Amino acid sequence: MSRMERSIRKAVFPAAGLGTRFLPGTKVLPKEMLVLVDRPIIQYGVEEALQSGIENIILVTSRGKSIMEDHFDVAYELETLLQRRGKAEQLEEVRRLSKRVNVASVRQGEPLGLGHAVLVAKHLVGDEPFAVLLTDDVIDAARPALRQMMDVFERVDGPVIAVERVPPEDVSSYGIVAIDDTDLGPGVHRIVDLVEKPARDDAPSDLAIIGRYILTPDIFPALEETASDRTGEIQLTNGMRRLLEKRPLYACEITGVRHDAGNKLGFLKATAYFALKRPEFADGFRRYLDTLDKPVGTTTR
Repeated sequence: MSRMERSIRKAVFPAAGLGTRFLPGTKVLPKEMLVLVDRPIIQYGVEEALQSGIENIILVTSRGKSIMEDHFDVAYELETLLQRRGKAEQLEEVRRLSKRVNVASVRQGEPLGLGHAVLVAKHLVGDEPFAVLLTDDVIDAARPALRQMMDVFERVDGPVIAVERVPPEDVSSYGIVAIDDTDLGPGVHRIVDLVEKPARDDAPSDLAIIGRYILTPDIFPALEETASDRTGEIQLTNGMRRLLEKRPLYACEITGVRHDAGNKLGFLKATAYFALKRPEFADGFRRYLDTLDKPVGTTTR
């Protein structure tokens, strides 16, 4: 492929899950639209893609999730109202994404796993490399996490998986990669195997797969040949393992702060983290947090 053909132009966002960890809040509202400070979780991922140079967004959705598409669309009535009331700053914030991002969507009829979600985007991706972002993982990094991976992809010319070192007691919650001793530079490794949620003593490393992937189009036939697991789902990790039989895969240790906003405690931590990074909230919010060691019911301002 030429360099132009190898460039990453599309990002897939699997977003068809039911969000059961956040029930009853997600009975009607998609988990991806839960708000961290003042923007939905999915917007953090879309902004990361934009900051990395990707403007074509593919949403893999399910019934009742059209609100995500609406969020990135032009809102004429709202924009007209804001303009009439002279709220220029809010108007620009509302317009900012809709002016830059191109959104397409496809339905995942049944929740048959992450591998299946990627597979249903095949016709929109086409025959080119692409990114996959899981919105549960919200990553704050000086250089966007996806851009870090794209830099590696341009160098190694092969699929790149984001990884993070985790404590031994946490390896059973992740897909874990085994690596060889090939010197590819700091934080970049050649993968020799992938293991889905191994027992602590069976884990081949402490490098856990997190929610960012750069994949090549040959992942699609690999996924089509991948059998469903005991839950009836097609796992992306198993598809990548099959692809590994035919070509090298690479791991990229991400530099940045990752929050798992896919569970309640992680979501609360992410909310506090991003609130404290905002100058207009930081001092007041920190003062409030300092009062929380007072007895319950104490009045604070």
